[in-house]
Amino acid sequence: MGFAQIHSRAQVGLAAPLVRVELHLGSGLPGFTIVGLAAPVVRESKERVRAALAHCGYELPAGRITVNLAPADLPKEGCRFDLAIALAILVASGQVRVQGDLQRWEVYGELGLTGEIKPVPGLLLAALHGGRAGHALLVARANAAEAQWVGCTDLALADTLPQAVALLAGTPPEPGAAPLPASLPEIASGEARCAPDLAEVRGQAQAKRALLIAAAGGHSLLMVGPPGAGKSMLAQRLPGLLPPLTHDEALEVAAIDAIAQRRAGVHSRVRRPFRSPHHTASAHAIVGGGREARPGEVSLAHRGVLFLDELPEFDRRVLEALREPLETGVVSIARANLRADYPADFQLIAAMNPCHCGYHGDAGRLCRCSASDVERYRRRLSGPLLDRIDLHVALRRVPAFELTADALPQGLDTATAAAAVAAAQQLQRARQGCLNSRLQPAQLLRGHIVAPEARQLLAAAAEQLALSARATHRVLKVARSIADLEQRAQVAVADVAEALLLRVPSPAPEPAGAQPSNAAQHPLAGAHL
Repeated sequence: MGFAQIHSRAQVGLAAPLVRVELHLGSGLPGFTIVGLAAPVVRESKERVRAALAHCGYELPAGRITVNLAPADLPKEGCRFDLAIALAILVASGQVRVQGDLQRWEVYGELGLTGEIKPVPGLLLAALHGGRAGHALLVARANAAEAQWVGCTDLALADTLPQAVALLAGTPPEPGAAPLPASLPEIASGEARCAPDLAEVRGQAQAKRALLIAAAGGHSLLMVGPPGAGKSMLAQRLPGLLPPLTHDEALEVAAIDAIAQRRAGVHSRVRRPFRSPHHTASAHAIVGGGREARPGEVSLAHRGVLFLDELPEFDRRVLEALREPLETGVVSIARANLRADYPADFQLIAAMNPCHCGYHGDAGRLCRCSASDVERYRRRLSGPLLDRIDLHVALRRVPAFELTADALPQGLDTATAAAAVAAAQQLQRARQGCLNSRLQPAQLLRGHIVAPEARQLLAAAAEQLALSARATHRVLKVARSIADLEQRAQVAVADVAEALLLRVPSPAPEPAGAQPSNAAQHPLAGAHL
């Protein structure tokens, strides 16, 4: 008869609830049972534990072994409980005498058949919660960097089962693993040097201006233009304009990445994520889901950029699924016995052609689409989705002489733009604690933030253009970002006017010989602003 209990943690979304590995040795016919809503891979750990104990010279006690992973109604996944189960067997059977309080330890590790302790994926979350709870961690050496990164100081490392036994018995722990190869500022400067330069994009001055405003306020952006106009190039340069991730933000990004990729180790980064899924991706791939409720692209783009090229080619269900995370910044995935909430505070950058052939409105190329074809193509995007995109920019084909010029034209470069974005975002966080894209309507109109003339212009434009309440507030948020770029405390008339023009861009001119289409009519036509 014997009993032992060791702490570990499960992983449910971005939560790491505590799990008590309770082991009871009883009389009766030999048996080894694992209970507590354990997945098949967890139940298979008894075979790995049995082989590892035998190979390292320990005895598997005769009699009935019952392992309970409590709480019993919490799903358990992965191989992280192998080492805790093996040590609990040794403690309960008296083969190991623990020095000190066993309850202060949290144990993680996958056991090989020879007793080797292998790293477990997603340990970063467990290490973070365990360190905050004041527990000591016993992990594989390959997981040391993750535990160090979250600031866990009470850390013991082991490569084999006998080393883990010695640590519990009071043998001084081996020195911790080496620190990360570079500090966050060093990584940041290195990544900044590798970022593509905005000055490399020739022409498209209005699109560059829209990209700068989007970066300053965290706004979503839709670019419409013919093939080769530079839509993808502009989107790829947005991460270089954004400030580096803070330490806490980098932890969030790394934790989501570890959960989604099911890999162990630290993949530290300080540049914002940039995700560009193919238009054939399913709703589960974009939003998240599956049997294990894993995060999708919107969560992998958390604190960064989600770029959707060829936007109308995405499945309608995929596009409609973006509406909620765009509004709330959170994705909730519910399964039969599992519910996971993942952050999805991403910046949406989308690109599309003006029609199926791509040349509607291009003066130099003949569009083969009829007016009904153009209308049908654009109707693939629903009104509610477009209403949630702050900036709409029309791009034109860049003239050949500008593309073939020897030297790059003098214009906005990434370093200059990034400095302006950083100053604007610092102003926003000091004033309201968040970026302008996350402002509530009441905060937008508080005090004298908006000049009376700017309010009048916005009200007149919203009435004449039939803007929804959401669109009106988003125009005001963009105007607030324009003012912040200029370091102005009050939103002026010019800021609202520019935000309106970026919300409803001028249409491309009709190609020669083409019949005018309703889709090409500019909503500002006839409006006196």
